[in-house]
Amino acid sequence: MGIYTKTGDKGTTSLADGTRVSKASARVMAYGDIDELISHLGLLRSKVSADIPLRRIQVNLMNVSAHLATEKFCPKLKALDDAEVTFLESEIDRMTAELPPQKTFLLPAGPFEAAECHVARTVCRRCERSVISIGELRDVDRQAQIYLNRLSDYLFVLARFLCVTSGEEEDKWLP
Repeated sequence: MGIYTKTGDKGTTSLADGTRVSKASARVMAYGDIDELISHLGLLRSKVSADIPLRRIQVNLMNVSAHLATEKFCPKLKALDDAEVTFLESEIDRMTAELPPQKTFLLPAGPFEAAECHVARTVCRRCERSVISIGELRDVDRQAQIYLNRLSDYLFVLARFLCVTSGEEEDKWLP
């Protein structure tokens, strides 16, 4: 099968259930934003230790994206697991315990890995807004929204953690 089908040349695409929708629909925008986040995490993955669970997060995001690519419940898809939110929370707590207290806002800065975490965090927040913009949220969309909210927190703490453990000073914003 070729990579191009020409079926999208008029500005529509197929959801996972075969329904054709505008490429500018809220649902397509949401899973497109998540695709961008997965790519940023791939870039970050190429620069950090394998101990950082970015592949696990990418796999979860692919599952979130698959659910968003359907208008209706699809029993073939793996359910979104609340345990993944709990996992992110435990990782946030683990890293936070090793960080100095944050007393100011921080400017995204080096090292590269920390800066890329901040980029991924901002894309993650856009993903969350995109999921919210779908409108009438199904339970799966609400679970996706919660996961994305926690993931943005995780990426912020990971950015701080990577900065501090690299020995670089956090760039504090002082008005």
